[in-house]
Amino acid sequence: MRSLNRTFLLSACACLLFLAAAARATEKALQIYFIDTEGGQATLVVGPSGQSLLIDTGWPGFDGRDANRIADAAKAAGVTRIDTLLITHYHRDHVGGVAQLASRMKIGRFMDHGPNMEDTDPARAEYAAYEKVFAQGKHIVLKPGDEIPMKGVKVEVLTAAGEHLKAAMPGAGQANPYCVSEPAAEIDPSENADSVGILITYGKFRFLDLGDLTKKKELELVCPNNLIGTVDLFLATHHAGDTSNPKAAVFALQPKVAVMNAGARKGGDAVVWQIITNSPGLEDMWQLHYVMDGGKDHNASDAYIANMEEMCQGRFIKATALANGTFTLSNSTNNHEETYPKHQMKASAKNP
Repeated sequence: MRSLNRTFLLSACACLLFLAAAARATEKALQIYFIDTEGGQATLVVGPSGQSLLIDTGWPGFDGRDANRIADAAKAAGVTRIDTLLITHYHRDHVGGVAQLASRMKIGRFMDHGPNMEDTDPARAEYAAYEKVFAQGKHIVLKPGDEIPMKGVKVEVLTAAGEHLKAAMPGAGQANPYCVSEPAAEIDPSENADSVGILITYGKFRFLDLGDLTKKKELELVCPNNLIGTVDLFLATHHAGDTSNPKAAVFALQPKVAVMNAGARKGGDAVVWQIITNSPGLEDMWQLHYVMDGGKDHNASDAYIANMEEMCQGRFIKATALANGTFTLSNSTNNHEETYPKHQMKASAKNP
């Protein structure tokens, strides 16, 4: 009898282990495709339900190059339409590809910060072109505190039209010691400062994208208190340009992994690359492009860079996140991938 009971228990344990493994294998994931637009932005987010959110559309022209790259990433993700298009701001490298994309894929709804706020002819022209496209669909103006609908995923608006979230996110709000030594930032009158910034949360996984927000507005989110908390995955703000990404912000966020969507000769400034790679807890920097001016000292190793040549094929980087906080990044050029375990909330540094 004891032998039979032992056999039964062993069989039951084996069955439970099998079921647990099967459950992990079939667990729905959040997918994020960082699409190369050569110094612009197009980031495709696909939730576990299959709903899609596209953040920006890259450049216009080039025979629809960026719209085609977005469509290719969507196909890889099993997406046939864009449920929500979020435009962070009205610069050509973010909103320029809207019309070409709309001619290739159905777009369910358009979201942005409202009318153009930059007093320049290029920004006015880009907004006017975008306005013609969103007039044909559902248009929603966002403000800080809003949530963008995505089943099973929380997409929260942190900044829009120069305004920012006033209350700290759950678990955040601690004093930021890095603010004391941070130089004062200048006011930026461009559309960059009006960027829509969002935090995407899937279970224990957190991804931050602040568009092209510039230093003064970034610092308002983290100084004197850090309203965001820490994040697992961080898209380097403003293509890792040196008018963004102040140390007090990046160090407070303590990303485990950063992705840089600079072009071969746009963004990826050495000082910003150094700030991000020196930030507490950072494990890896991934890049859509090798930055020509960066040299070996200010570029990741080749395995983490999707496009090495200046004239490239536009390969993407993909992030796959599970609700337990584990996430994997993969390089579509060389199939290199890294998996990062659950992010542990870190206390603020005592000695900045």
